[in-house]
Amino acid sequence: MLEGVNVALGVTGSIAAVKVVELAHELRRRGASVRAVMTDAATGIIHPWAVEFATDDDAVTEITGRVEHVDLCGRDGWADVFLVAPATANTVGKIAAAIDDSPVTTTATTALGAGVPVVVAPAMHEPMYDHPGVLDAIERVRSWGVEFVDPRIEEGKAKIATEEAIVTGVAKATTDQTLAGTSVVVTAGATTESIDPIRTLSNRASGRTGRAVARALAVRGADVTLVHDGDDAHYADVLAVESAAEMLDAVEAAVDADADALVSAAAISDFTVEAADQKIRSGEARTLDLEPAPKLIDTVRESHPDLPIVGFKAETTGDDEAMAGEARRIMDRVGLAFVVANDASVMGDSETRALVVRADETSEYVGSKGGLGARVAAELATELEK
Repeated sequence: MLEGVNVALGVTGSIAAVKVVELAHELRRRGASVRAVMTDAATGIIHPWAVEFATDDDAVTEITGRVEHVDLCGRDGWADVFLVAPATANTVGKIAAAIDDSPVTTTATTALGAGVPVVVAPAMHEPMYDHPGVLDAIERVRSWGVEFVDPRIEEGKAKIATEEAIVTGVAKATTDQTLAGTSVVVTAGATTESIDPIRTLSNRASGRTGRAVARALAVRGADVTLVHDGDDAHYADVLAVESAAEMLDAVEAAVDADADALVSAAAISDFTVEAADQKIRSGEARTLDLEPAPKLIDTVRESHPDLPIVGFKAETTGDDEAMAGEARRIMDRVGLAFVVANDASVMGDSETRALVVRADETSEYVGSKGGLGARVAAELATELEK
């Protein structure tokens, strides 16, 4: 997600600075190179040696005749993005007022003047975050194009966002916004059909691929609605569902709200069953009458004949020709933009191998599901440009 990206990391005097070591490691795990800038207050919370260990480079703790701020974030500087994490109320206010009295604020002013993208992850007590002056400063800095990664409000504190959310913010700031202004609905994960109040029918889908697609779309600027069986996601508006019927209803409502595309990555139940009101007693044989569940993409296509739809198809044959053939069959039946076909054996894994199937060509993808999400987002951006 951040391969080849140079991140200048500004660390200020919030207690959340203790999380900087892991944040720097996560940025580097995602492919970024990291160099740190620290305020004096930050060095009182986390030692510069720890930050140097995490970034594998010297931390800047003062601005000297070497003009470190220009070297990092000047017009010809090293950094592709300046990330301030954590950012205190004091630092946010000074960035908004162009007050340069620390290495971090001086580097921020330099970055903003040089057109280097800036990302800010605030962390402070909640009453400070709710101060009218702080809120005004945040809005002012946002108006300059700065990406804010909103904090988590817990226990009376505006806690620094998760590492995943911060990485997403950095990726968004350094990625061409090819999907800006678009609205995309994404389905992910398994659906579950109730047999009785306790037992269910489901499948092995983890939802990793669908969530990766949703995140990649958001990184490229899309407004994403994620329909799945999981929790909230920082990069999308989430509609939580369980059954195939619930997913269909949620998708239809989301698509009706002026969506530009649908990516149907969920492993939706093909069959449903009439659920018993009470727990079915064990100890004897049972027969379940399975009824076909409605086909989501067929239903959406019928009501939205011109909507670009991306399909996913999992097969168990392991044969590329058979997978591509089945993908094209569905593509022709429903009128899909393209189909991602893969072997069902990758369900639940972090790595995958897939075929991106179009009417006139088939290409292979091998790698992480995050990378597949980026590939799908890029293909969809091309499709929407037509």
